[in-house]
Amino acid sequence: MKYESMLKRARENIPDNVKKAERFEIPKVLGHLQGNRTVISNFYKIAETLNRKPEHLLKFILKELAAPGELTKSALIIGTRVSASKVNEKIAAYAREFVICRECGRPDTKLEKEGGTLYIHCTACGAMHPVREKI
Repeated sequence: MKYESMLKRARENIPDNVKKAERFEIPKVLGHLQGNRTVISNFYKIAETLNRKPEHLLKFILKELAAPGELTKSALIIGTRVSASKVNEKIAAYAREFVICRECGRPDTKLEKEGGTLYIHCTACGAMHPVREKI
């Protein structure tokens, strides 16, 4: 059997969900300035898209921005003026560190704690990678 025909047969047998080259997109922050504070109104939607707890994402962003902040029922309020591009940058950094699988590059991951160590467990390829626990 020739290589080309074996390759063609292998490609035909690849499941459809693996063939899809869908791009993972994190929603851009929507918000406004309120005095000296920044209000991010779609923070919960961003956390849901990343499949992470809002509190974990909040802790990371506030530490990275070195700013105080709090979650309300509908938004994140950051205690200083911060540009949307800066917040988007920090969310992208969070996704690289705590969401995207280092093996396959997919966002289909969960955070799991095992033996005192926090891991990213990829549900797409099965890889596990330790991540920093203290944010």
